[in-house]
Amino acid sequence: MRHEPGRDALERMYWTMRLAREYETFMKRAYLEGKVPVFEMTAGPIPGEMHLATGQEPCAAAVCAHLTPKDWVVASHRAHHIAIAKGVDLKRMTAEIFGRATGLGGGRGGHMHLSDPAVRFTSTGIVGQALGIAGGHALAASLQRDGAVAVGFIGEGGANQGVFHETLNLASLWKLPLICVIEDNRWGVSVAKDKSTAIARNADRASAYGCAGEFVANNDPWAIHAAAARAVERARAGEGPTILEIETVRLEGHFVGDPEPYVPEDEKDRRANQDALAIMKRRLLAEHGFTAEELAAIDADAAACVAEAERFARDSAPAAPDDAYAHVFVEAA
Repeated sequence: MRHEPGRDALERMYWTMRLAREYETFMKRAYLEGKVPVFEMTAGPIPGEMHLATGQEPCAAAVCAHLTPKDWVVASHRAHHIAIAKGVDLKRMTAEIFGRATGLGGGRGGHMHLSDPAVRFTSTGIVGQALGIAGGHALAASLQRDGAVAVGFIGEGGANQGVFHETLNLASLWKLPLICVIEDNRWGVSVAKDKSTAIARNADRASAYGCAGEFVANNDPWAIHAAAARAVERARAGEGPTILEIETVRLEGHFVGDPEPYVPEDEKDRRANQDALAIMKRRLLAEHGFTAEELAAIDADAAACVAEAERFARDSAPAAPDDAYAHVFVEAA
């Protein structure tokens, strides 16, 4: 069955991708405050590591285009684009990353531990664990028979973790409405996929569990949208899980400040021409009747949303040290 996105769906995907790109551009700038010219990870308004999803926007936008408010999404440590695609409150997410009291978790979790129950989204910094959590949501949906699906986003490195195999085994056995999205950017931190994974395509592992597996090449929003539609249809029909492997590209290092000495120079040159956002913009103009003015308005609106989120975060009070143990311990009755 073909699943061609209509004009409204294309506009929404472009808007989501543009918002995610604007957000990552801002986040890189904010993160580097106080950390240059000599990089110091603990300095500036956002201490610690920062993992950006620049280049991977289609994975989130095209998959989440098929989800409803009742569906669950669990992301990995590289989560901003997925959170945006699921509709997480941008202002409170930004405040959380800045360690502010108005953040999603009161400033306790930071950028790798985002959670917004209002839209059924969460993330985890543990490699591969997003799939295990999503598997739990899928089991709950199956027991409650509420028609929800659960999507777990992991990287190709996460597919080599035990939780990947355990979760897919049970999800297939019990026909759970689970979708495993593998964002394959070829690099697990600094290790190339062909140096860590015995199989060329993780989608082929679906045969070991008797479930569906689809591979999408070239970071193509249209192809991802179609494959995700089929995966969601299978999940809602009670046909069990799908491994949806997406060939994407990481346009930044593993973390901000990573000089990527491990990436061959010719690969860096190639990926400069693999920006899916720029490619989608050209296709919308050439093939789908969008005007430059329409897309410019979307770009401006996305920039305004990010600016508003930044103002909210910077104007919010920092998380109070006295609240560090709140929600951690429960007093005995």
